[in-house]
Amino acid sequence: MNNPSFRLFVSSIAMLGLGVFAAMAGGEKELLAPTGSLRVGVYQGSPTSMVTDPRTGQTHGLTHDLGEELARRLGVGIEYVTLPRIADVIDAIKAGRVDFTVSNATPARAQDVDFSQTLISIELGYLVPRGSPVTRVDDIDRPGVRIGVTKGGTSERTLSAKFKNATIVPAESVKLAIEMLERGELDVYATNKAILFEMSDALAGAQILEGNWGFEHMAIAIPKQHIAGMETLKAFIGDVQSSGLLAKLQQQAGLRGAVIETPAK
Repeated sequence: MNNPSFRLFVSSIAMLGLGVFAAMAGGEKELLAPTGSLRVGVYQGSPTSMVTDPRTGQTHGLTHDLGEELARRLGVGIEYVTLPRIADVIDAIKAGRVDFTVSNATPARAQDVDFSQTLISIELGYLVPRGSPVTRVDDIDRPGVRIGVTKGGTSERTLSAKFKNATIVPAESVKLAIEMLERGELDVYATNKAILFEMSDALAGAQILEGNWGFEHMAIAIPKQHIAGMETLKAFIGDVQSSGLLAKLQQQAGLRGAVIETPAK
């Protein structure tokens, strides 16, 4: 159609659409990365957060790589905030010092941060070092058995209630837990199997016991004051699940013991 008025009308609608898109993109940035960079909270030693390949020196992890992808889509920079434990990361999100992480979405943590839908679920299990008196799950809840857990983590709360005879021994970090196992200060270590597989790689003769004592349901955590950005995160998760990107990142991080959830509709 050659009507100049009609062409002007179409051009005006197109420009309006571009303006709305730009406004939406800008709004998402302000909601999810208010400082201009996406501050991603990570801790070393877990493929769900951040691990470093000793052969190549490359750093990967579900939180590490998903944060990078979200920052790219938002068109903002990325800042990694490295802390000792996931409990410290959750505290930093609550305080507004971190914008994004991936964590087990427990009711206790949901009081401090807001969670997306589940990304993946990971089996919870037990690792025993070489020479441990524990050879099966039934051996654990006995006097004198020392169960290592991550200080402030889900395992510490859950297993303190589950076991009446064994002693729960909190460790400040995965690195320190490995050292405690090597020194014979722990008889068994309990956490999700993604971390246990990493620990077993570093401990000659260590074994992960058969079975599980539940699952961790990993989701994206953001500050409660960023809740208006949750719809953007839901769409982001649905896309990375259905496109296969999440499975690729999981493999890239060497994440074992996990099941990817059904993509959100």
